[in-house]
Amino acid sequence: MLTALLVMSILALVLGAGLGFSALKFKVEGNPLVDKIDAILPQTQCGQCGFPGCRPYATAIAEGGADINMCPPGGEEGIQKLAELLGVEAKPFGEGAAPKPKAVAFVDENNCIGCTLCLQACPVDAILGAAKQMHTIIASECTGCELCIAPCPVDCISMEPIAESVTTWKWKYPVYALIPSTKAAKP
Repeated sequence: MLTALLVMSILALVLGAGLGFSALKFKVEGNPLVDKIDAILPQTQCGQCGFPGCRPYATAIAEGGADINMCPPGGEEGIQKLAELLGVEAKPFGEGAAPKPKAVAFVDENNCIGCTLCLQACPVDAILGAAKQMHTIIASECTGCELCIAPCPVDCISMEPIAESVTTWKWKYPVYALIPSTKAAKP
């Protein structure tokens, strides 16, 4: 009995060491540029850019298959950050994508039938409710991706723009191009 336990322990250690070595030896490196682009994107996973999520969009940008101006939730700020990262000029929003004001989904609770279709569609679990019960939105979790609107059979979900207040206000990028000075610095 003790011999069997000892043999199994040694076998487990040898196989574990072999797997650990293999993991280090055959490690697949990802593209660090994709990770940086993905970190800038808003992570709403909404698909408004034409890709199934932020990571595939980041991969397409890094490979040159997509423009930096296709993400409405990222807004002008996202385009500016991507342009700075990639060293390209910022562009206005692309075809089919336009900046939208930040918004949060709102459920008309009098009309909600509790079908749970919106629960299944929400990529960030910002909808609270149960089958045949009224649903509501957790506003602090909602990314405004609008994926919950289409599956609702009674059209009780609408997008409410977030009012600009002290807690939601952000400095806007200037709308004019900054031109570097041509004056030489004095020594």
